[in-house]
Amino acid sequence: MTLQSDWKVIYSIARPEFPQYIVTNKKTITIKLNQDIILNSQVFQFLLLAPSILIGLTLHEFAHGYVAWRLGDPTAKQAGRLTLNPLAHLDFFGTIMLFVAHFGWAKPVPVNPGYFANPKRDMLIVSLAGPAANLCLAIFFSLIIRLIGIEARHDVPIIYAMLYFGVLINISLAVFNMLPIPPLDGSRMIHAVWPDDKEKEYRIFERVSSMVLIGALLLSWIGHVSIIAPILMPIVGFFMKILTGV
Repeated sequence: MTLQSDWKVIYSIARPEFPQYIVTNKKTITIKLNQDIILNSQVFQFLLLAPSILIGLTLHEFAHGYVAWRLGDPTAKQAGRLTLNPLAHLDFFGTIMLFVAHFGWAKPVPVNPGYFANPKRDMLIVSLAGPAANLCLAIFFSLIIRLIGIEARHDVPIIYAMLYFGVLINISLAVFNMLPIPPLDGSRMIHAVWPDDKEKEYRIFERVSSMVLIGALLLSWIGHVSIIAPILMPIVGFFMKILTGV
């Protein structure tokens, strides 16, 4: 039987919960061009975010499929998911939700644990591959920031902002997906040590946890009450400080 890997959720940083990590202004990007043109809009901010979101989601899903393939599962390859083409990984409704609700998801990579020598262990490795890919991307963008120097914020502000968001989005993706809550990647750590004879109970735990997670995201969107951000932001801030020095 072919099983679907964890449903991926990305929580966009274009939210009031993330003011301390926006480059110049507390809630929206302010970019000054030629000392007299100021672009200060949510639309422009999203245009800065879009490349990093596409790259982060694409590499995240590709990493799942690639590692599963290397461990013996050809399912993702047969489904055409071993590609860096974002169109193969984006979910239409999930992408719309990114614009509307500031959180969304990509299409889950199909994985069949039946091909693995050790299904629990190998599913854990496949799950961790996605956050690991985002962490590598964040390090890559941060190295460019270190290379061009902090003065680039004034010399080439748009490029600096895109690089900065590249670090922030990928760190956020990695940290968020590592939460040990089904259906996120981190939940595989729980499943790896879950007793085999209690699999039915784990499936119940998985369904309930998924509904709780969706409820928390909807509460943040509709009620502007964030339960997840206070957990994520200290961790994200710690890594941002280490990687970018800002």
